[in-house]
Amino acid sequence: STLASQCPPAVGRALGFSVASKLLPQAEDKSSSRPISFVTIGDGSMHNAHFLSAFNLARHARFRRIKCPVVFGITDNGISISYKTDGYTRSLFNLRGDEIPMWAANGTDMLDVYDKTLRATEYSRKKAAPSLLLYKDITRRFGHAATDRQFAYLTEDEILGMAESDVISSAVVQAVEQQNVGTYAEWADRFEEIGVAASRAFDAASLEPKITDRDDMMSVVSQPMVQVPRLPQDKVTESVDRKNESGPKNNNNKKAEVMRKHMTKVLAETLDKYPDVVYLGEDVEHGGYYLVSDGLAKKYPGRVIDFPPDETTLLGAAMGYSQAGLTPIVEIPYAKYLDCGVDTFYELAISNWLTNGQRPNGMIVRVQGFDRGVFGGNFHTHNMLSHMPPGVDVVCFSNGRDYVRGFRNAIEQARVGRVVVFIDCTNLLNLRHLRDKDRRWETLYPPDDVCEIMGFDDVRTYTSSLPEDRMNARFAIVTYGNGVVTSLQARASVVDKGLVHEDEVDVIDCPYLSGIPKGLKEVIGCYDGVLFADICKEGPGSNALSPMIPQLKKDDVLPSNWDFVAAPRTYNPLGSMITFLNEEDVVEGLSRVIFRADELGGSHEVALKTMG
Repeated sequence: STLASQCPPAVGRALGFSVASKLLPQAEDKSSSRPISFVTIGDGSMHNAHFLSAFNLARHARFRRIKCPVVFGITDNGISISYKTDGYTRSLFNLRGDEIPMWAANGTDMLDVYDKTLRATEYSRKKAAPSLLLYKDITRRFGHAATDRQFAYLTEDEILGMAESDVISSAVVQAVEQQNVGTYAEWADRFEEIGVAASRAFDAASLEPKITDRDDMMSVVSQPMVQVPRLPQDKVTESVDRKNESGPKNNNNKKAEVMRKHMTKVLAETLDKYPDVVYLGEDVEHGGYYLVSDGLAKKYPGRVIDFPPDETTLLGAAMGYSQAGLTPIVEIPYAKYLDCGVDTFYELAISNWLTNGQRPNGMIVRVQGFDRGVFGGNFHTHNMLSHMPPGVDVVCFSNGRDYVRGFRNAIEQARVGRVVVFIDCTNLLNLRHLRDKDRRWETLYPPDDVCEIMGFDDVRTYTSSLPEDRMNARFAIVTYGNGVVTSLQARASVVDKGLVHEDEVDVIDCPYLSGIPKGLKEVIGCYDGVLFADICKEGPGSNALSPMIPQLKKDDVLPSNWDFVAAPRTYNPLGSMITFLNEEDVVEGLSRVIFRADELGGSHEVALKTMG
């Protein structure tokens, strides 16, 4: 791992044990076998923010009298590669004066190491509280790594003296002389036996199959995807102009509502259905920053859990909860705040691959405060998707109904070990109207059945005509999230300008952003021209749609007439929405595609034959 990044998950495990014991029958807390979390670092790693954040969270838990049985084992050899720590370890913890007890063991005295380790672990197990275990006065025998040039900062005598230090010999003397355990001859024989066994193990390991196939590396990036049925055709295509289902109530006495209301309901549905699910975040017990978790803490006591405002330990704790057998849903209050815990985010993404599929970290991460808005400037209206590592499924939905469908799929994926990230656009949470006061963006909550699950391969197409008249569609706008609303509004503007008829342009909502959905590949070749409209910033490493374009070209499914628009590559000012993708951007991009098709004479007849 990177420096000390094992510490936040270790505290998370400790916090998760007591939660899991209440929620999961198989994790029943038995006094004789209460689990503890043990994590070790060196005196160099303790300077790293991962450790400091984790230790602070453990102190905070102790201060709040929250069960957190974690033992921090710190090995102090006085040097971090070439940087001498000069006893700072003891100084750091001596000055704290808090209620976390510390046991200091002489690292060259095996009996003392055993005694102090036993005391620290017994304390944490009995008190369900954190403790510190300092292994002091240890000598580093060899260099930090093969690239460590010890002669650059140590004398020859220092290097030889360190190499000759031998903690095993002193342990044997203790065993024979003080404890009357074995003889010197017996320990020598045992030493040789271990040496032979180790040598044989290395020989056996050297004969194991080597990594020669890329597919092997790809197969363990994440846990296998749970296969869910594709959306039925009548739910894939929707006419925006048909009579809206919104209004006070429909025939089933159900009310159409805004996206935020559906998000709260699907969280409740998930917590009802799966006892292993917990909801973690900052201020989430009181509804969170956007009221998405409103009322859930009261309805599900002990399962909606607040954390201090630190994304490193929040995500690390989610890893620990997952390792304790739970399925966490983590709320990141604003998308930009993910940067604060990004290394931990990458750690949870790589864990499945790093452990060859043995230790996944199944969870859902809800990233809020994304894209269009005026509150807080760039740090609260972030619109870049820079963090999309292998092993993570990223989705961004445009409306409440699809959010529910997609969440049902996501929780199934998370419960088998996949990491699913939801990007939630602020502008959509309470959006009611597409144009004027049409209430078009309110939707009904979909029933909980197999036909109302939206998998990663599903896309949805918004037309301006009835299904039987769709053969007129010549152009498509591929987008997601806020971009769907913006593109629908832009389509109406292009029609008003007389550039196309209303039924000639489809808007394709593509929520899955970590790859190319099969649904997109199936329909995109049927058009004379395609515009990709990304709500993120243009440029490398910033958006999700531009990487899809070369792959679609490679797969020979993208028409030659295509274009791309995105938000400008700058930052978002306070109190203005000038830097976000807007209707005019999409109108200009779509106009280019339309004019180019007219210049080329169009290929709509070929597209019609393909669709037929």
